[in-house]
Amino acid sequence: MKTLRTLRPAAAAALVIALAAPAAPVVAAPAQVPSGPTTPVAASSAQRAAAGVLLPGPTGPSAVGRSTLHLVDRGRPDLWVPDRPRELMVDLYYPARSAAGPPTRYADPREARLLVEAAGVRDAATVAKLSATRAHGVGGARPERGRHPLVLLSPGFGGPAYSLTTLAEDLASRGFVVAAVDHAYESVGTLFPGGRVLTCVACDKVETVEDLRRATVNRAQDLSFVLDRLTGPRPAWPYASLIDRERTGAAGHSLGGAAAASVMAHDDRVRAGINMDGAFGDPVPADGLGGRPFMMLGTQEDIHLPGGEDATWDAAWRNLDGWKRWLSVAGTHHLTFSDVPVLFDQLNLPYPGTPPTIAAGRAIDLTRAYTAAFFDLHLRHRPQPLLDGPTPDHPEVRFTHHER
Repeated sequence: MKTLRTLRPAAAAALVIALAAPAAPVVAAPAQVPSGPTTPVAASSAQRAAAGVLLPGPTGPSAVGRSTLHLVDRGRPDLWVPDRPRELMVDLYYPARSAAGPPTRYADPREARLLVEAAGVRDAATVAKLSATRAHGVGGARPERGRHPLVLLSPGFGGPAYSLTTLAEDLASRGFVVAAVDHAYESVGTLFPGGRVLTCVACDKVETVEDLRRATVNRAQDLSFVLDRLTGPRPAWPYASLIDRERTGAAGHSLGGAAAASVMAHDDRVRAGINMDGAFGDPVPADGLGGRPFMMLGTQEDIHLPGGEDATWDAAWRNLDGWKRWLSVAGTHHLTFSDVPVLFDQLNLPYPGTPPTIAAGRAIDLTRAYTAAFFDLHLRHRPQPLLDGPTPDHPEVRFTHHER
């Protein structure tokens, strides 16, 4: 399997990102952690008792609710398995009135096994520990009153949506509704209704620049379809009234980050976007994104620095025509913009290539802080000095470029 960070082969990296399993109709347990410049990896007593990976708790003031949707786009055949309609699993995270409720699992055991095996490990104890992991959202929790901005969230190529759970939960605790999307046949293993575990058919089919473009546009179409089903006349989600239809953003890791730019190019309902360390498989149009804001958040390796190996970042920067930032984070690895740092640390799994030097909790802190600041600024219009330039509290973050 390969990662779509660039077109060069990197099978281990794509497989490794899988190490964070999504739970099909699952939800997660309550927990709160004090906010601050650095949030330690903390857990509730219920998590500790489960003997799973201990995930960082959300930092916002709200409890987190979670529910899961299975969506089928019957008007569109699947790009990878054309005799099937396009299917998606979508986890909805939202601000809830109470954190009371039982913990819900992070990954189904079948998903956990496939993720661990994809990382090159065949160890029942490791699978059991990942399977025992609990998140923080409360299944079916009563939502807070009001209308909230929506963030569409897409994982990396080969990775399940649960690999972005810590980010999704944190945004929800800060007052956003988050739709984390599992794209059929694009992860090492995702559980769908009927006990079907769909694996990464796409991983054996993406070989060329054109394949990458098609994969990116396909994901953008997925995100637009999710938006249709959440905000259309007959929404698929019972709590759809929580969503402010005029305030939608998109973000993602790797291919998911490229999809955030692509959906903005094709769907003007999406008002702001973030690409976390992904090649722009569908180039940003030469005339830009209609002045809408976009942030590029990547490693400080040669790949995603100006003039680096991935030329799509330089091209995207030139074409972006609104508020924009190009940030790089010292000590990171391609996979550290997901849950992988915490998972790998606690499951004792090795990174592919050069491992990160940044601490796992710190990597998650920074990803969450800058993502939340971006959407607070552009979907809520709240000033965010964090995005104005380097700060002493965040010395790892370099403002490679910034405008407006």
